Amino acid sequence: MAILQLGSIEAGGTKFVCAVGNEDYRTLDKVRIPTTTPEETLDKTVAYFKKFPDLKAIAISSFGPIELRRNSPKYGFITDTPKKGWANTDFLGRLKQDFDIPMAWTTDVNGSAYGEYVTSTLFNEKINSLVYFTIGTGVGAGAVIDGKFVGSMGHPEVGHVRLKRHPDDLDFPGICPFHGDCLEGLVSGPTFDARLGKPGKDVPLTDHVWDIMAYYVAQAALQETLLLRPDKIVFGGGVVSEPFLVKVRAEFAKLLNGYVDVGDLTDYIVMPLVKENGSATLGDYALALKEYNK
Repeated sequence: MAILQLGSIEAGGTKFVCAVGNEDYRTLDKVRIPTTTPEETLDKTVAYFKKFPDLKAIAISSFGPIELRRNSPKYGFITDTPKKGWANTDFLGRLKQDFDIPMAWTTDVNGSAYGEYVTSTLFNEKINSLVYFTIGTGVGAGAVIDGKFVGSMGHPEVGHVRLKRHPDDLDFPGICPFHGDCLEGLVSGPTFDARLGKPGKDVPLTDHVWDIMAYYVAQAALQETLLLRPDKIVFGGGVVSEPFLVKVRAEFAKLLNGYVDVGDLTDYIVMPLVKENGSATLGDYALALKEYNK
């Protein structure tokens, strides 16, 4: 029986992770391509996938903002991104110049959310919905309910919600160029340098800044809990660790104050099931398979 080859592109601001897997979501081959100019990066991406003539479908999970509305003339574009040189890039159009196969197109966090959703079902978790946050260089979130993404006018921009400020953090203006002290402006990786003059990896978990950040992240989890009532909330990205989530759960419990039942917090606010930042790649395989089967 022939192996069904499915392509995944996890398009990040610093690198593209391109991979080929099968219908069992197992990776057969993978490469990392530095994100330079759109022309160079997409040309290298196309060249990689041309090595697999039996490829049946591709899914792309991209940094954004991106256009998701299929009735828009800019469907498949990276739109008003601050990433230099990438604004108004016809990502999907470039791939379609060389590949006449089904393609799925979504955000990087949606891809990760879908990967975690699919993996949860494989682990026999009885879930119908989840929210996936990434907290790293930037902050974003995707949500899946009954196998479908949340958002029709566009994708959620949860990284830019506003929060109540921690009383010990009122003098920090935040670093978001659009909103200053939104969620991303207060908890993304670069905020450590802005606050303390050193990267987060050099800041011990005993530093009070982690308590401040846990307070903000818990607020974001509370918002998603009360808006969407998901079965679980997953946190990934370079800033996140299990010891940090212990702090987040404690702050979340205080903020929620028992208002609604979310079950055991160690099962509700969790790290990704897919290891080594592989959630988006696995999600892409599943999305590509879904597109192929339409």
